[in-house]
Amino acid sequence: QVQLVESGGGLVQAGGSLRLSCAASGLTLSRFAMGWFRQAPGKEREFVAGINRYDSSTYYLDSVKGRFTISRDNAKNTVYLQMNSLRPEDTGVYYCAASLAIAVRTTAHAYDYWGQGTQVTVST
Repeated sequence: QVQLVESGGGLVQAGGSLRLSCAASGLTLSRFAMGWFRQAPGKEREFVAGINRYDSSTYYLDSVKGRFTISRDNAKNTVYLQMNSLRPEDTGVYYCAASLAIAVRTTAHAYDYWGQGTQVTVST
């Protein structure tokens, strides 16, 4: 059974940091392009960050560039999202997703597996 399990969300003040983790079971993350998406109340799910399958090139939503870092630890079968200098507009449910595509895709429909999400709330 394939599972992606996110953790690390929580409540943080503006300017603070959180590190999200996405642990996989039933699949080998090194064989997938990985993405982090988020969804705020009343808004569509949006791409936040992604990492390619083979060369680990990374891609980011413009508003998080320089603040967020996506990485993978293949030995632990885990992908991370380090989030620094958090802003209230970063609030939402964060999802990790795995795509069989070689390169990162920024659209949700390109992803084959999804986690259940973890809530991130940034207060002023």
